[in-house]
Amino acid sequence: MSLSSLQWEFLQALSKLIEFAKSEGYKLTGGDLYATTGHIDGSQHYKRLAIDLNLFINNQYKTDTESHRKLGEYWVTLHPLARWGGNFTRKDGNHYEFFEE
Repeated sequence: MSLSSLQWEFLQALSKLIEFAKSEGYKLTGGDLYATTGHIDGSQHYKRLAIDLNLFINNQYKTDTESHRKLGEYWVTLHPLARWGGNFTRKDGNHYEFFEE
């Protein structure tokens, strides 16, 4: 699959995640979707296949992984390549990506 096709699938899944967050009463703002520096080697941000989401619950900004858990668990059901940073060894709860082995 071409990179642009994968990016398109990523954005379609992301739109579902945003709608799910809205249905839960959450608000989101976007963090890094694309970056050229500042992330680990091989970061999916460099391919536009990852996003860091800023989460607000009851108008309070949440930075902890646990606050993202409901979204992360939903995210991984949306596509076989979907991975959530809350499942990483080094937790990164606001990180949502597509990853090919």
